[in-house]
Amino acid sequence: MQPQPKLSILLPALGIAQIVSWGSLFYSIAVLAQPIGAELHLSRVEVFAGFSLALAISGVLSPWAGRLIDARDGRFVLCRGALVGATALAILANAHSYAVFLCGWCVAGVAMSMTLYDPAFATLGQLTGERYRRALTGLTLIAGFSSTVYWPLTHALARSVGWRNTLLTFAALHLVVALPLIAALVPIPVRASRGSPTAKRDALPAAHNRAQLWLAACFALAAFVFSSMSAHLVGVLELKGFSTAQAVGLLALIGPMQVTSRLLEMSFGSRFSVAALGVFAFTLLTSALVLLLCVQGNGATAWLFVIGYGCGNGLITIVRGVLPAALFGRERLGGLLGWLARPSFVAQAVAPAAVAGLLMSGSPQAVIGSAAGAIASWSRRA
Repeated sequence: MQPQPKLSILLPALGIAQIVSWGSLFYSIAVLAQPIGAELHLSRVEVFAGFSLALAISGVLSPWAGRLIDARDGRFVLCRGALVGATALAILANAHSYAVFLCGWCVAGVAMSMTLYDPAFATLGQLTGERYRRALTGLTLIAGFSSTVYWPLTHALARSVGWRNTLLTFAALHLVVALPLIAALVPIPVRASRGSPTAKRDALPAAHNRAQLWLAACFALAAFVFSSMSAHLVGVLELKGFSTAQAVGLLALIGPMQVTSRLLEMSFGSRFSVAALGVFAFTLLTSALVLLLCVQGNGATAWLFVIGYGCGNGLITIVRGVLPAALFGRERLGGLLGWLARPSFVAQAVAPAAVAGLLMSGSPQAVIGSAAGAIASWSRRA
């Protein structure tokens, strides 16, 4: 039997690497979009089109990354993802034309497929055995601070050293923080196969499996809302009367709320099925978006929105990692999670640019109302 690693070592290593990856590749664009657009003479839609391109590429490559983890091991993929992530950020930092800017986001899409939650979850599936649900919750507890760390950090760095040096700093963090942590503290599973990832194509779910298709659709909807809101919440709150600093400060609380919900899940989640937890999370997210419709200025409604939105997203992340393993088992989990992630990344790819166009018309209420209605509809069906 394979000896299982100590979670007290494995989870902080993976969690800090997740903070670096999510913060630099996903969250920072919400703060940097304005200065990037101003210097490169790009509209907000053009800036977020690059981000959408990265998400689309990540969706295309996610099944490949999952199969590679199944065939090799998680450390192999995560280490190379950190290198690719650093390369992408360096390209973006040196972009002086839209073509180079888009090229940087293409490379970032490859990095996303190799570094974000799904590869990390698949890695835990290889290493933690029956402790998988608890380990996944622990990992998301740490990684939940990504937005809390990176939105204020990105704002402060952009003001002091500019957006280009900010991205170079983030590239360095991939090399001097994420990569060494993964290489040193994430073990290789003893039973990891060294076969070719193409030999694992039968790990993909059958298209006719209704349960898998339903999961993919639910996760894609949640991803659309999460992507559009994460990319544009700063802009939405600015349209509702917040300054940039006020918006960033308020939204930095989303991370602690995600962590709070995951702590509660770790303490009491075993009393409920993962499916019931998912329905509750979708309901909570809907309620938060309804509250956002009513936000005007930095009052109590804004704080209640942050609490509900952060807690809802925190629980959905756990459901996305645990429910597939609970329903279909942990064997070849990388391929399964990668397959389920593909429509989610496509939804995330469409969301930022589409919502940017609506926000340019000054209509945040239409964006928020549409998202709340979609979530509520699927919650009732679930």
